[in-house]
Amino acid sequence: MPPPEPFFHFLVVRTANGVSLDFISTDVDFLPMHYAFLVSEAEFDAIFGRIQARGLQYWADPRAQQPGQINRHDGGRGVYFQDPSGHFLEIITRPYGSG
Repeated sequence: MPPPEPFFHFLVVRTANGVSLDFISTDVDFLPMHYAFLVSEAEFDAIFGRIQARGLQYWADPRAQQPGQINRHDGGRGVYFQDPSGHFLEIITRPYGSG
């Protein structure tokens, strides 16, 4: 993934499928959100490798009851982790209900 691009007061992260995530620094408090990304098996391996290399906590479930594990829902793989703001990010290799 390329580094973020400045755009006015945002930092824009562009994904391979043409979607962008626009980040801004603010003093306003936000409630944590959940963001899920459907990725290929190769992308999962690369992302999960970075999660592990950075020593980030990760879980197989959204309630963080299965630490250090991934899930295998619908015949794919999935994992949850938090960004620095406390948002739960999820990567999955199969859409839910597809197995």
